[in-house]
Amino acid sequence: MGSLIGFLCVLSALTATGFSLTCNLCLISKYTSCPEKIMECLPDTACGVSHTTTETHGMIYSETLDLSCVHKNQCNTQGSITTNYGKIKRSTSCCHTDNCIAPMPTMPADNLQPNGLICPTCQSDSIWCYTAETMLCTGDENMCYFQTTELYEPERISSAFRGCASESICSLKTQGTMRTMGRVDTDISISCTIPTYSYKTEL
Repeated sequence: MGSLIGFLCVLSALTATGFSLTCNLCLISKYTSCPEKIMECLPDTACGVSHTTTETHGMIYSETLDLSCVHKNQCNTQGSITTNYGKIKRSTSCCHTDNCIAPMPTMPADNLQPNGLICPTCQSDSIWCYTAETMLCTGDENMCYFQTTELYEPERISSAFRGCASESICSLKTQGTMRTMGRVDTDISISCTIPTYSYKTEL
């Protein structure tokens, strides 16, 4: 489960800082409040709200709203990641004036229709996750997703997972870039590959 939660680190780590538009910065979860904080953003960004849910065994395990600067190519997007252990959904909406609050984004609907693609799936407590286990991808999840996450404080914690993902999720990818989130140093790497095809495309 830790590796699925690690995906939430990506959403906060990929905010942009610099100059231009100013936006509210906040990560809201069930257990945290949102102190007022303003950040300056890079060009080609907007003020965004990203809604993320992590599900396991059909139940929502965690839910967050992330207010931050968002690259414009991520505005008004939806996507998901599925493994044999859980599902992450993400949607983002934007607005384009200083300190504006974007409308609540609409979450992607569940689509359990197999799309004929196959990806490996696994979850581990290390930075590597290899398995012969595979899964059938569904809906618009047409990429094979692999993420590793390392937290360095207060102790080093590693995790990794593989599964099927939407292209909009894959567009978030970073490669081994150190990110600092508050007092926690986080090293996140995401890669996506084209999946193999199943011969049994109709069920």
